Amino acid sequence: MPILNAVMSWLMRKRIHQIELFVKYPHEVQDEWFKRLINAGRSTEWGRLYDYKSINSYDEFANRVPVSDYEQLKPFIDRLRAGEQNILWPEEIKWFAKSSGTTSSKSKFIPVSNASLEECHFKGGKDMISLYVNNFPDSEVFDGRGLVMGGSHSITEVSTDSYYDGDLSAILIQNLPFWVQFMKTPNLNIALMDEWEAKIEMMAHETMQHDVTSIAGVPSWTMVLLRKILEISGKENISEVWPRLEVFFHGGVSLDPYREQLRQLIPSGKMHYMETYNASEGFFGIQDLSDRNELLLMLDYGIFYEFIPVDALQDENPKVLRLSEVEKGVVYAMVITTNAGLWRYLIGDTVIFTSLSPFRLKITGRTKSYINTFGEELMVDNAEKALSIACSKCHAVISDYTAGPHFSPDRQTAAHEWIIEFEKAPENPDYFNEAFDNALKSLNSDYEAKRYHNMVLMPPIIHAVPQGTFYNWLKMKGKLGGQNKVPRLSNDRIILDEILPIIKR
Repeated sequence: MPILNAVMSWLMRKRIHQIELFVKYPHEVQDEWFKRLINAGRSTEWGRLYDYKSINSYDEFANRVPVSDYEQLKPFIDRLRAGEQNILWPEEIKWFAKSSGTTSSKSKFIPVSNASLEECHFKGGKDMISLYVNNFPDSEVFDGRGLVMGGSHSITEVSTDSYYDGDLSAILIQNLPFWVQFMKTPNLNIALMDEWEAKIEMMAHETMQHDVTSIAGVPSWTMVLLRKILEISGKENISEVWPRLEVFFHGGVSLDPYREQLRQLIPSGKMHYMETYNASEGFFGIQDLSDRNELLLMLDYGIFYEFIPVDALQDENPKVLRLSEVEKGVVYAMVITTNAGLWRYLIGDTVIFTSLSPFRLKITGRTKSYINTFGEELMVDNAEKALSIACSKCHAVISDYTAGPHFSPDRQTAAHEWIIEFEKAPENPDYFNEAFDNALKSLNSDYEAKRYHNMVLMPPIIHAVPQGTFYNWLKMKGKLGGQNKVPRLSNDRIILDEILPIIKR
């Protein structure tokens, strides 16, 4: 195995030269992909609709092709799922990633082409490991198994011509090369199980028998598995189960609320954490620096990027920017054109650039995940940082949370109402509430202005709920699984009004 580790590490580091090229020539690489995507789309129904054959510049493309969200593309995607082809992309598309990143009752079905599998998702997975072993050349990650913590992997046949829906993780696992299957755990039968609680039990029993050196998954659900393993094994911590575990590749939700819990579960001085930005629509970013959790925007995955300032999203004709026009410190909604036929697709994520050379960014939230009852524009990034500050001051640890507006009877004033599940509750809840409120004021000037003398916004209302509350709520909604996430911030009370009755029973 040491020979295998040396060979695999060498192969992975060879990719670094190509990454350095798009870091050095970002706009040239993006221009090249723009031309390739337009050329590939010319013969499709979409390409004929917008006369791609006559598009010779980005400006023509931007003036002619509208920015679309899922609802606008849905009629085309529904026809693809029914078996029609050459509508959005010239390849035959047989897979559709069922996007269940939120607990919405509506599911999105994102087309996944062979090109996007190979040039985007699988390439991103290999680059993730390439950057890791480049940062840590003494890594022995290939000497053991990689634990892949996917979602509830239900694959559904949707037509007689064998077109399938499923979680992205299911589609990736189903299509992995055999040599990758050999190096991962759990086995395919368990990984593709649909019933979540039985799957966790079987995953725990199988994976604890292997020498796991890496984990990939969403932090919240990964911790469910790790705790189940400790329960079964009787061990004090995960380092006793997997002494050579060295890295957790994580994404989907911010790691910040879970850092302290993970440190207690895995008390190893050699443990590393590496963030990725992977979604059903594409693999977008990878943490390339070992000491900073910014994400390098991956520019050669068959994706052409555009950005809309969040402040302009509600404008009738918002200005859409190319990568060459973005600025640091501005929150943008990301727009993608991909090698799976998503043309100028508003993905719903918001990002902020921390560096323009190379292009590094952080995810700040979702275009629909914020609270703006009175113009305070509270984003998820503000909430995560403020909670972290309050937890640090109060020696508390948070498992999960959600928030929404609370209005006075006359609707003249409001407050933000929070449901927080603590792993370790603050000794003084009032001090936690005050510290959290003050942290929000320091991070968001609009929130601070609205909180001035309680004239518009009152102090936040915080409900500390028993452990397991969010798990039970997700179970009630049939949303258990590694691809499902608790919506953090909402502009309505739907989620609050579903959970509050549970905790009052």
